[in-house]
Amino acid sequence: MTSPATVKSIAIPPGTAIHAAMPGAQFFDAYEVADPHPARTALQTWLDVVARTPRWTQQLMALRNRLVRLVGLKDLGQLHDAHPPASGRAPGDYRVGDRVGIFLIRHLNDTEVVLGQDDKHLDVQVSLSKHRPGDAPATLAVSTVVHIHNALGQAYMAVVTPFHRRIVRAMLQRLADHGQR
Repeated sequence: MTSPATVKSIAIPPGTAIHAAMPGAQFFDAYEVADPHPARTALQTWLDVVARTPRWTQQLMALRNRLVRLVGLKDLGQLHDAHPPASGRAPGDYRVGDRVGIFLIRHLNDTEVVLGQDDKHLDVQVSLSKHRPGDAPATLAVSTVVHIHNALGQAYMAVVTPFHRRIVRAMLQRLADHGQR
């Protein structure tokens, strides 16, 4: 049996589309793991990640959606909404501007997908980028960049940040562990 892949915190990968969104951001982070399927596109890998959303994350998103409606923010739905098996769409059918789960596609190529959602309190962008430096093993990174607009956004991020970090790590770990089977 192989040992579990390690999810590690990294700097947002230079040269990625999400890296260009960092100026002025009040929050950003990135996590990396070995890529269990380096031949898949970034979007297909993102769809694989969100398809493995842990149940506890789905429950947290449902709670988040109920609570934010009370302060006039968007109910985003679930991360895995509109996954191809549910929607009938193949990954190659998606284009910039299409909705994938809670996000809109902002940038799309084989090695990186940037998804985002804007609201009155903050703008969020998430990227899944794939890397294969020379002969080194293939990796993938999930990066997040947030631009906060007001005090509500600051309060929201104060509450959400610890959950965000745990969710991203858990989803990447599940993807990596599933890929080793």
